[in-house]
Amino acid sequence: MAVKAVLKRTTLLDRAIVLLLLAAAVASLWLVGRGPQGGRVVVEQGGKVVYTAPLDEDRTVSLPGPLGKTVLAIRGGAVCVAESPCPLKVCMGMGEVARAGELLACVPNEFLIRIEGQMSLERGDYDLLSR
Repeated sequence: MAVKAVLKRTTLLDRAIVLLLLAAAVASLWLVGRGPQGGRVVVEQGGKVVYTAPLDEDRTVSLPGPLGKTVLAIRGGAVCVAESPCPLKVCMGMGEVARAGELLACVPNEFLIRIEGQMSLERGDYDLLSR
């Protein structure tokens, strides 16, 4: 009943604008997943690189941290935190990352996991520009 009342009050232009906004939202979701594929995973702890590996070789890695060991699973060109001693396990809930520039972080255990890959400067894939 409420939908009929809304449809009676809207004009053709209102409906066209809503459809255009929905199409733009769907297109933006599609564009987000088109980033460059990552080539390697880099793990930092305390600002220092402690581990680097290519993403094309499946493996499980155990890294010691202040709270205990954090286990990373590299498989299918992506990496995720498989086990972590942190209390809330937010890093495990972040899922897999595979695209260049994506990050995983385990703040309590002081790990920053990032994906590096080829960023095409010709296409304008800039993270930040400053003078």
